[in-house]
Amino acid sequence: MEQNNFPKSKALQPETQIEYQNGSIVSKTIVKKEKGNITLFAFDKNQALSEHTAPFDALISVIDGKAEVIIGGNPNVVEAGQMILMPANIPHAVNAIEKFKMMLVMVKE
Repeated sequence: MEQNNFPKSKALQPETQIEYQNGSIVSKTIVKKEKGNITLFAFDKNQALSEHTAPFDALISVIDGKAEVIIGGNPNVVEAGQMILMPANIPHAVNAIEKFKMMLVMVKE
């Protein structure tokens, strides 16, 4: 599997490891393995990931700002310091209410 150059064995503040970009969603892979991935995302206000499904569980941990996460048609507002689990095979979408950063942890079987 692909491996990146993310610093190892060093304490870091996650919100400083990725920057916002006007009108965009930026992502940065921390770990990419056969059994799962960890990725940082920075969403500009009003940016979104449209509804989709994944064959494995995914955990969003919000590290800055606020977003709406819709899971199975149910909207949830999450903000810095909160997390939400998106179950496998359930449609979900992410909408930036304001600029926000998140860490996405996907666990594959």
